[in-house]
Amino acid sequence: MVKNSLISVISQEAKEENENKGSVEFQVFSFTNKIRRLTSHLELHKKDYLSQRGLRKTLGKRQRLLAYLSKKNRIRYKELIGQLNIREPKTR
Repeated sequence: MVKNSLISVISQEAKEENENKGSVEFQVFSFTNKIRRLTSHLELHKKDYLSQRGLRKTLGKRQRLLAYLSKKNRIRYKELIGQLNIREPKTR
């Protein structure tokens, strides 16, 4: 009985994730994971220029998506930045 309810909860979460793969938040999240993975790779392989290029391209894509989200919905933008811990908060 418990196993079946656990499976149904997992399948509901999977359905929600599949429906939201096109959302800006999901795309920024996946780009952030890719950026972190490439950054750790480049710490070991400093002369891997092709990976450096891929990192720069991914950073640009994420930056454009964040600029779009910032213009369209500032609240969602700030929540996403806080969740992913991308930017440093401005202190004066």
